[in-house]
Amino acid sequence: MTGRSRRAEMFVTTGPDRRFTTRTTGDERAMLTDFLGAHRATLEMKCGGLGLRLSQRAVGPSTLSLLGLVRHLADVERRWFRCVMAGEDAPPRFSSPAHPDGDFDGAVPDPDVITAAWRTWRAEVAFADRFVAAAPGLDIVGEDAWRGTVSLRWVLVHMVEEYARHNGHADLLRERIDGARGL
Repeated sequence: MTGRSRRAEMFVTTGPDRRFTTRTTGDERAMLTDFLGAHRATLEMKCGGLGLRLSQRAVGPSTLSLLGLVRHLADVERRWFRCVMAGEDAPPRFSSPAHPDGDFDGAVPDPDVITAAWRTWRAEVAFADRFVAAAPGLDIVGEDAWRGTVSLRWVLVHMVEEYARHNGHADLLRERIDGARGL
């Protein structure tokens, strides 16, 4: 990382950085999905190239890890799009009432665990993308035991917020693991 001085210049990616191509005008649905896609791409970038180190905890006693974030966000995608908006009976993949922190606690340095986390996250993202694209509008609603009636618009805004918060964690986790810094 020689010759770079600004934090934004420190993180090296392979290939084009699609995170900064969000629309600045136009359709609300497209704008929201662009921002959500940018945050999803940020998570993938922050996790890239780490292998088993994805499960590394930043600071004890915290169980927070990049792999835990992937597992957590797979469950979050599943909950809001599949369960609340689509009305499917789809329990979380990585946590449960008996193990509410299973998404983080189960993030162990095992290739099969890592593969399953990414496969599940990608499947839930793909489901969400298909659901949003097929929805007749952002005002369709779903019922959530926690929030009550929510619109697709609210879910998209909430998901942008969820990823933004956790991508801040990912920044710190990645820097702690190998010193990679940046946007």
